[in-house]
This record gives sequence, C-alpha cells and structure tokens, in this order.
Amino acid sequence: MSDAARGGDDQQDAELIAKWKAGDERAATALVERHASALARFAVASGARNDIDELVQDTFVRAFHSLDGFRGESSFRTWLFTIERRLLLDRRRAEKRRRDRTEIKEDDAATEYDALDSVVADETQRKLRDAIEELSPTQREVFTLRVAEGLSYKEIAEAVGTTEGAARVHYHNAMRAVKEFLDE
Repeated sequence: MSDAARGGDDQQDAELIAKWKAGDERAATALVERHASALARFAVASGARNDIDELVQDTFVRAFHSLDGFRGESSFRTWLFTIERRLLLDRRRAEKRRRDRTEIKEDDAATEYDALDSVVADETQRKLRDAIEELSPTQREVFTLRVAEGLSYKEIAEAVGTTEGAARVHYHNAMRAVKEFLDE
C-alpha cells in the first residue's frame, strides 16, 4: 500500500474516531468493518487457533474503551495490532498455566480430496505454514505484518514494540529461514 493511500486511510480512521466520540455508533461499525479481517489474519498467522472472532471483538472492545489514550502517533490499524498482540500474549500465558497444548483435534485430520490441484495447493500451504511456525514468535509476527498486512517497518516496530532496524532484521531473518525450510 502506498504512503498516500495509507495516509487517506489514516484520515478516514481519524474522521470515524471523531464521529464515534461524538456519539455516532455507525462510526464504530465502520471501523470494525475496515479492520476486522486484518486483525483476524494477524491472529491466525500469530498462531491463534481458536476463538479468532472473540479475539478480534476483544481487541475492538479494548480499543474503544481506550480511544482517549490513542494519540495518533501510529496508524489506528497499527494500534489495533498492538492491542491484539498483547491480548494474544495474555492468552498464551493463561493457556500455558492451564495445560500443555499438544492435543490433536478431529478437525486437524486430513480428509479426501476432490482433485489433484487441491492436494498440491494444500501441501504447499502446509509447507508454508510449517515454515512460518518454525520462526521465532517475533519473526512470525514481523513476517505476517509485513507480508500479509503490508505494514511498513516503522509500523511493524510500533506494533511489536521494537525498533525499525530490529523489525527489518527480524523480517529478513524470517524470509531467509522460510526459504531454507522450503528448499529442504
């Protein structure tokens, strides 16, 4: 996404936020519609497997309750990614305390395929998913925000709480690791 397009998105978000603060409930709905799918993709790519919709909803609830604290130093979307990332980390800590997540569910089992194309596509997706899962948590987040969401290194740094230079290093190391994994 170009800087000009992103700037227009930022302006539209700012206008919607102002409308919501003024009492226009439709503005909140518009903000959710604009950003929910990106948050869901980020959650899945970050390793979330269950209750994605609930996580996205919790992210918006927290964001709307904290809107007065949003200073606009980053884009609204980047701020949402930051909130969701913290929620994901909180969930992981809670799950770790409860139990070890190693069980295999029935949904994880492969089923029959209708065509060779779907088998090949599924295998490619699995290899890529496996490669991404081999990355460190930070590399996985940076990789996903860069590749799937098109964020700049500056926005990624703000979302994951690191420097722009570190975000670049994490991304390039992640790319190298994914390529090496896929070449094996």
